[in-house]
Amino acid sequence: MLPFRQVDVFSSEPWLGNALAVVHDADGLSDTQMADFARWTNLSETTFLSAPTDPKADYRVRIWTTGGELPFAGHPTIGSAHAWLEAGGVPRGETVIQECGAGLVTVRRSPRLGFAAPPLIRSGDVDAGLRARIVTALAVDDSAVVDLAWADNGPGWVAVDLGSAQAVIEVVPDIAAFADLKVAVIGRWDATRATELGADVEVRAFYADGRDFGEDPVTGSANAALAQWLTGTGALPDSYVARQGSVIGRDGRVHIEAADGEVWVSGDAVTRITGAVDL
Repeated sequence: MLPFRQVDVFSSEPWLGNALAVVHDADGLSDTQMADFARWTNLSETTFLSAPTDPKADYRVRIWTTGGELPFAGHPTIGSAHAWLEAGGVPRGETVIQECGAGLVTVRRSPRLGFAAPPLIRSGDVDAGLRARIVTALAVDDSAVVDLAWADNGPGWVAVDLGSAQAVIEVVPDIAAFADLKVAVIGRWDATRATELGADVEVRAFYADGRDFGEDPVTGSANAALAQWLTGTGALPDSYVARQGSVIGRDGRVHIEAADGEVWVSGDAVTRITGAVDL
C-alpha cells in the first residue's frame, strides 16, 4: 500500500479547481503500473512521486494522463509540490526543486505555491493550414482571432487570443474537427467584470489525442504558455489573474506574474482525499 492524496488545484473552494491524484513513494512502480492507475483514476493527470535522480532536486515526479506520460504539466506541478510538502517533505532551500521529464522546475512557496514556467520548446507563427484547422475546430470566424501562435511548453499548445472574455465563453468547439489539436484560448474582461470576478481574463483549454476530446478544468501549462506569449508581446500586463473552468462547472483562479525574465504561475492547492492505494 502506498500513501495517496487527491488534491484540488487552483481553487480554495471545494470542487471548483482541477483534481489531481498523487501517489507517494512510487520508486518501485513500473511504467505499466503507473499507466494502468492513471487510466483507472480517469483524471486529467495522475502523478507519482519518488526520490530524485538529479542531486539538485528535492523529489522526482512522473506525470501521466489517461493516454500516456507528459514531460511537464502545470496543475500536477503545484498539486505534487503541495502533496510532497504536506507529507513531510523538506526542501533543501527556500524553494522546492521538482525533477520531471522537462528537467528541473522551481516551485516557490509564498504567497501561494507557484512554478517558474519552463521555456517554450516551440513558439512563433502558425502556418496557414494549421490556423485554418484551429479556426474550424473552435467554430469561430477567422476575423474573430486577434492573434494566434505556437506556445508549446510540452503538451503541444497553440495559443489563440480572441480579444474578449465573452468571446472565449461563447466558443462551442467542433469536437470532430479537433483530431490531435491542443488549443488554449484567452480573452479579457472589462474593468467592471474583472473586479466582480477577481479575474482579468478568461481562459479555456481544449485537447484531443485523435480519439478523445476534452476541455481541461484549470490548466497550469496552458496558462503558463499564454502568459509567456502575451506578456512577452505586451498584449497582457506582467501581473494578472486568469479564470478558467466556468463553462464546465469549475471556477479556478490562476495567478500570473512576469518578473526578471521569468513567468510565475501560482494558485491554491487543497487536499480533499487522503489514504493508501494498493498497486
